[in-house]
Amino acid sequence: MAGRNTMNFTHYALGQMKSGSIVEVTLLGSAANVRLMMDSSNFENYRRGRRYRFVGGLPTRSTVSLKVPRTGQWHLCVDMLGLRGSVRSAIRTFPASA
Repeated sequence: MAGRNTMNFTHYALGQMKSGSIVEVTLLGSAANVRLMMDSSNFENYRRGRRYRFVGGLPTRSTVSLKVPRTGQWHLCVDMLGLRGSVRSAIRTFPASA
């Protein structure tokens, strides 16, 4: 999926994650976009409002689990692009199942 961004966001630098790892995101407040991006290039494009690739979207629950599709350096962003309100977020990561 590709996207664009022109507003504030919360950034989590997740570092190296293996394929199959889980990122659990808890949202407190309004609904928000949750975007899991691989590599610094996609994150930089997101930050500058350019096209980028991501996993995620607008969750329908306050807690969402995203599965890391491939091994690499990952970034997660929570934003209110196109939405009203405010949100706080927290994350937990879980290693891939053996």
